[in-house]
Amino acid sequence: MSGWGLGWFGGGQAKKDAPKKAILQLRQQLELLNKREKHLHNQMEEQDTLARKYVTTNKTRKFAKTALRKKKNFETAATNTSAQIMTLEEEIHSIETANINKETLDAMKNASTAMKHIHQGMTVDTVETVMEDIREQHEIGQEINNALIAPQAVVDDEELDEELAELQQEQLDEQMIKGGSVPVSDAVSLPTAPRSEVVGNRPGKAAPVEEDDEEAELRKLQAEMAI
Repeated sequence: MSGWGLGWFGGGQAKKDAPKKAILQLRQQLELLNKREKHLHNQMEEQDTLARKYVTTNKTRKFAKTALRKKKNFETAATNTSAQIMTLEEEIHSIETANINKETLDAMKNASTAMKHIHQGMTVDTVETVMEDIREQHEIGQEINNALIAPQAVVDDEELDEELAELQQEQLDEQMIKGGSVPVSDAVSLPTAPRSEVVGNRPGKAAPVEEDDEEAELRKLQAEMAI
């Protein structure tokens, strides 16, 4: 059995390298056949040239016939060589396609094995449990964060107004103790006495008739226009 055949029945690495070795050997043989085909075509052209040379006279006609016979033999050999070249090219293509398919299948198997290894022990229930634990821990963290941040006390406006009034009163008391005058803006305003006399105190005067708001407004407007 040849070395090429033994490559297919070796160990694991040998089986893996067998397609590459087969393709390499086929390409080497294909190169030889291409060279042989080219050489045969050259021989055919050479014999054709001799046949054309010797066919001109009856004396050399037999040499022309011999040249044509050789040319036919070269043509037959060239045709067989071309067929062998086509066979080798098809074989190379078949091996390359099969090797690519095998490598693709091996890659898919490795991917499947990797996925199984990754998903080992991983189920939908496990994922849901983990996600529930994560949500629970987030809630606990939020509660801890809220507990660490003390809420600010809400200030009562009425309480502020009372404190402000006390401060103002203290300032007024200090100014009075020092003998200073109380600012007009801070002094307590007293109601003014009515300028009109009480009806009945002045005899002979009749009580004025109370005017409504519209009448008073009209008189005010007339007075402004008179000015």
